[in-house]
Amino acid sequence: MSINTSTKAGPALKAAAVATVVVFGVNGLVFASWAARIPAVTETLHVTSGQMGTLLLCAAIGSLLALPTAGLVVSRIGTANTIRASGLLAALASVGIALSLSGESIAGTAVSLFFFGIGIGLWDVSQNIEGADVEHRLRRTIMPQFHAAFSGGAFIGALIGAGLSNIGVGLPVHLLAIAGLVALVTMLTPRYFLPHTAAARPAEGEAKAPRGPSAWRESRTVLVGVVVLGATLTEGAGNDWISKASVDGLGTSESTGALMFALFVLAMTAMRFFGGRVIDAYGRVAVLRASMGAAAAGLCLFVLAGNVWLAALGAALWGVGAALAFPMGMSAAADDPQRAAVRVSVVSTLGYISFLAGPPLLGYLGDLTGIRPAQLAILAPIVLALVLAGAAKPLPAK
Repeated sequence: MSINTSTKAGPALKAAAVATVVVFGVNGLVFASWAARIPAVTETLHVTSGQMGTLLLCAAIGSLLALPTAGLVVSRIGTANTIRASGLLAALASVGIALSLSGESIAGTAVSLFFFGIGIGLWDVSQNIEGADVEHRLRRTIMPQFHAAFSGGAFIGALIGAGLSNIGVGLPVHLLAIAGLVALVTMLTPRYFLPHTAAARPAEGEAKAPRGPSAWRESRTVLVGVVVLGATLTEGAGNDWISKASVDGLGTSESTGALMFALFVLAMTAMRFFGGRVIDAYGRVAVLRASMGAAAAGLCLFVLAGNVWLAALGAALWGVGAALAFPMGMSAAADDPQRAAVRVSVVSTLGYISFLAGPPLLGYLGDLTGIRPAQLAILAPIVLALVLAGAAKPLPAK
């Protein structure tokens, strides 16, 4: 994927933009390597949708514990070192998942997913902070393109997952290969990030600089987080359950379910790649509301369709609608560069409550109704995001 950084951008800024694209892309590849093969996990461990939801909740808890402190961690050690640490943790956790699946250990898988969630949570916040810094210096909307890299990596990961599933390669071997790639990329790529300067400590006898209010007490930041909370549930549910819902609700094969997930991710990728121009033309609020309308329509079509082809059309429209909400939320949180790290951490935390914890709850509901019709519950948070979308309006220039 190429990214337009403008001829006015210096070499260091261009290199940082490309490095950020790579880090986002590998993050998506890691995620899809797990998500696209969830049906294989349920079969290997002999668990129900509700029990699978519990395993997904382990990863959610890990991320939710990491996210509130991620802004502080980045402020202390910088985005590059945070990516290195979180990438290594995610790689080691992937090895743990692979070994646990080989031994058919539910407990081992749960523990490994917990640490996987911590690594992914820290990784996500730090890459978004780096992306917001690059966007601010370029002075144009580019965050959706970084998230397009994530979706593109997820699309490639989903295709790999479908192919490996089709030829009978087990998920443990798949995850071990991915772990090696993650460790390599997250150790080397951040060297091209923008330089980080830790906050200087005041000299002895010198008064400390006044601190602003906690970002958790800023009404706009919290409202943006609530919008992201409602909007990103549609993305998280699609990521985690489209493949399983296709297998259970439409009677498709596991490889076809993975391809349905790949279609969802491809639609997100395309929308994110061109979304920056749409946002610059029509504004965040209007695009956010239109996105949620498309997500609602696509979701209903996917759930209610009577055949695979209509469901595939619904999955694509669902992906288009889910594409821009999260990157717009990150951009809104980072409008003021001086407070970007802590505000992105707050918005990420609130957003991930739904992005990570929502899909496991849908798994429990799926035990009662079937996983495909359970997706209709997502309509409620979509409406919430529509109502509160005005909070994402850009801050006035200082």
